[in-house]
Amino acid sequence: MKSKFNAEDFFAAGNPLAPDYSRFNVENKLLLTGHSHQAWPDVSREGIIQCWDDAAELADKKWERISIVEERVKSGYRTLMNDTGGHITLAPSTHDLIIKLLSALQFRNRTKIITTDSEFHTISRQLKRLREEGFAIMTIPAEPRETFADRVVREIDSDTLIVMISAVYYKTAAIARGLDLIMEKCRHEGAEFLVDAYHLLNIVPFDIKKSGLADAFITGGGYKYCQLGEGNAFLRFPEGRSFRPALTGWFSEFATLGKKSPDDKVMSGEGSYTFAGGTVESASFYRAARVFDYFEEKGLTPQLLREVSKMQMEILIRAFEELDLPEDIITYDRSLDPDERAGFLSLKSPHAGFLYSELKSLDVLTDSREDYLRFGPAPYLNSSQLKRSVEIMGDIVRKKLMK
Repeated sequence: MKSKFNAEDFFAAGNPLAPDYSRFNVENKLLLTGHSHQAWPDVSREGIIQCWDDAAELADKKWERISIVEERVKSGYRTLMNDTGGHITLAPSTHDLIIKLLSALQFRNRTKIITTDSEFHTISRQLKRLREEGFAIMTIPAEPRETFADRVVREIDSDTLIVMISAVYYKTAAIARGLDLIMEKCRHEGAEFLVDAYHLLNIVPFDIKKSGLADAFITGGGYKYCQLGEGNAFLRFPEGRSFRPALTGWFSEFATLGKKSPDDKVMSGEGSYTFAGGTVESASFYRAARVFDYFEEKGLTPQLLREVSKMQMEILIRAFEELDLPEDIITYDRSLDPDERAGFLSLKSPHAGFLYSELKSLDVLTDSREDYLRFGPAPYLNSSQLKRSVEIMGDIVRKKLMK
């Protein structure tokens, strides 16, 4: 795919993509939530309308059409991962897929689940709750990053059921190191490995083969950097593996319709049907397929988007440094190399929640997690919008937090 743009094009007087997001009015808003929810291009609305039209025209014959649209979404994810050797199941949320995956594992034979203290909500909340029910959950500190992979590898043994790790640290936006080493140790010990790539996909180039993760489970979704909206989470899993999740939906039977189980056991679907759930809201697929087409038509590759993101991050950091605010009020990790920072700037502050609320009241949208205020740029924003957002935050700090 050849891009129609150079990274520098996004920093001219007017962002060349902004007109394509007119219904979200991105040119006149300060939307620094690109790491949690990006605006949808106008063409996504065409997908929603097409879904309605297909339903009206085809009625119950619509499912063959929906299947084609769903495959387009899967193809979009495969392209982003450069994955030619895995199956993909779509679902409304990553949580839906992860609990199905956990229900397919052999807890009778192995008991330990390994994770970190820097996971996003889907993994962290569910594993904390399982720990309350007596599951053996080992949580490894993500810092220091330099020794992260080695410390995880040391804990993987013959009792390890699965390792569940985000490719990007939840609080700091740091890209996790050494996932290939963790995969290698999991393979050696017969443990499964799940990588949450939600905060990597379409903002940092990700090649599943070059990353050494061809044998891994990969989960993610479209709500953030892919701009697909809700309802397009995915689970990628290796070919040549068979699973029987205890939590299973009737859509999994599509692969076995017309067959009868000889022992009256529930028949499990194969391939992408393995982790299928129930009836889907197909409008999300139509919207996503049209957005994937849009990105392809515009040549918005992960490589280009990464260049743009790094330049936007530099603008945010420079604007923050120019504020010269006290570090005990707000600061950031200056040791993090630009190549190791993913798609958002994480500012550490004991007042993060307050700053988020104050910014929101002034129509500057960010988010906060514990002691971190997060600014997430997006490719349709211009330099002035980035600078202005940080300047407004600086005004709040000076007026309400500095005495």
